[in-house]
Amino acid sequence: MKQFIREIVPVIIGILIALFINNWNEDRKDKKYLSQMFSSIEKELKESAADIEKTIPKQLASVDSIQKYLTNEEFSIYDMITKSNGIHAPSIKTNSWNAMANAKIELIAYERLSALADIQERKENLEMRLERQMDFLLQNIEKTDKIKKEMLMMTILDIVNAEKELHAEIEEILKNEPANNTD
Repeated sequence: MKQFIREIVPVIIGILIALFINNWNEDRKDKKYLSQMFSSIEKELKESAADIEKTIPKQLASVDSIQKYLTNEEFSIYDMITKSNGIHAPSIKTNSWNAMANAKIELIAYERLSALADIQERKENLEMRLERQMDFLLQNIEKTDKIKKEMLMMTILDIVNAEKELHAEIEEILKNEPANNTD
């Protein structure tokens, strides 16, 4: 029995040391992964915020164009869209967030997870509004009446409002959640 204990104790100690080293190594890899992912997320959020900032003035110019030709029944919705250089929408990037959400979401603190999920939800909401706008445009592209033009103007302003809210959310995350702050 003593011989058995003498032989098993070093084996158990070896296993415990190996487990400790393995856990330490996994924690180190997880921290490195989180740091890289949060850095990528921060870069994507900054690019998205910049794209929103560039897009909103273009959309407001479209609204101005609509207001200018609101009562002119010679100008169709198509003519107004053409004069304002088309339809504008920002590119909201969430690739890194989606990759992280599908891989190691359990490593993210709840507050950060919630904030990133809110960005994704707002992005989807914006995409839905843009799809509705495109549907409206396709159905009314030849229309020249004031009511249809006002409806288009309202959809654009609704989209601008959604973009401003999304931009504010992104700025809040960037202000409060630096990429190098791992959880």
